[in-house]
Amino acid sequence: MNNICLTQAEDKVVHICHLVFAFHTGGLENGVVNLINQLDHNQFRHSIICLTDHDPAFFSRIKHPQVQIFNLQKKPGHDLASFWRCLKLLRQLKPDICHSRNLAALEYQLCAVLAGIGYRIHGEHGWDMADLSGSNKKYLQLKRLFRLFIHQYICLSAEAQHYLLQQVQVKPERLALICNGVDTNKFQPEAKNLTLLPKQLQHKSLIFGCVGRMAEVKNQQLLAKAFINNCQQDPNFAAQAALVIVGDGKLQQPIADMLAQGGVAEHCWLAGNRDDVAALMHCFDVFVLPSLAEGISNTILEAMACGVPVLASRVGGNPELVQHNLTGWLFDNNNLTELTALMAAIAADPAQLAGKSAAARESALQQFSIKQMVSRYKALYHQKY
Repeated sequence: MNNICLTQAEDKVVHICHLVFAFHTGGLENGVVNLINQLDHNQFRHSIICLTDHDPAFFSRIKHPQVQIFNLQKKPGHDLASFWRCLKLLRQLKPDICHSRNLAALEYQLCAVLAGIGYRIHGEHGWDMADLSGSNKKYLQLKRLFRLFIHQYICLSAEAQHYLLQQVQVKPERLALICNGVDTNKFQPEAKNLTLLPKQLQHKSLIFGCVGRMAEVKNQQLLAKAFINNCQQDPNFAAQAALVIVGDGKLQQPIADMLAQGGVAEHCWLAGNRDDVAALMHCFDVFVLPSLAEGISNTILEAMACGVPVLASRVGGNPELVQHNLTGWLFDNNNLTELTALMAAIAADPAQLAGKSAAARESALQQFSIKQMVSRYKALYHQKY
């Protein structure tokens, strides 16, 4: 794309309609917030269509003054009426671009076709418990069918790029690899403020922290088990270490019960959903993400930008972010023994954290800035104009 075309494109205010399943606290949704906030408000305007619903408090994180959000109130299962509502809404909004994310929203690109939207983009952000490997035959057939309707695909990780190329059989020229970016000004190293933690944890010298919705795919139950194992096996670990999990969801109470039954509840804090994640991140000595599947994790990037070493499962885009024994550590998917051993080794040698902290911050600055991410999305959105 030459410079003259790009200049002409920037004279037009491009209206993007983002299609998502829901708009609540989550990595995918946080990426949408960051993108909308960072794109030039004079060049882009936005609408968000949620298949189900949205959280007004989370939506308030968007600082663009003219973003509209709509809920289709889709019922569970096949709700054909929701397609009709989506079609009518798209005809009313008349966006220049329809940008869907993940499989549930992909189906609604049919409405974008019928509404005459000329540029349709789909993002592959990762998988959930229903299809951890992306190999479900029914879903694959559906994704291959919808290749007819999508002009450009966005892959957040090399794993997603390989999947779309090999499994969904998308042509290489229709694939764009755009990694998530992190605001390294908002998330940066600061002195610990342990007063943000409950009093019983403020004397602890080693805080393992996790941020994310408490769902099976995020696998915080594995982290809880590893923490319990170490506390029961080593009194010194129990004396110095604490576990903080930020986020809510259906597993919050079961994990609370697990920690209580393991006799370690006094060393733990399940903080629920919070608006001060950046501040809490500075309390962590190690950020842990034990997900069963993952795209490019915003929370890993935020931790790295804060100079917090990361301990993550070797799935999805995690190995693209975390350099084992340099910016953190990687362990095999759902491997309780390995996670337990790594946490014990960290507790036995906390001096190693300083070097990994500096390396994590430097990696975030050099490779994963939000400026680079926004620049690539901007170029992609302008390709049609």
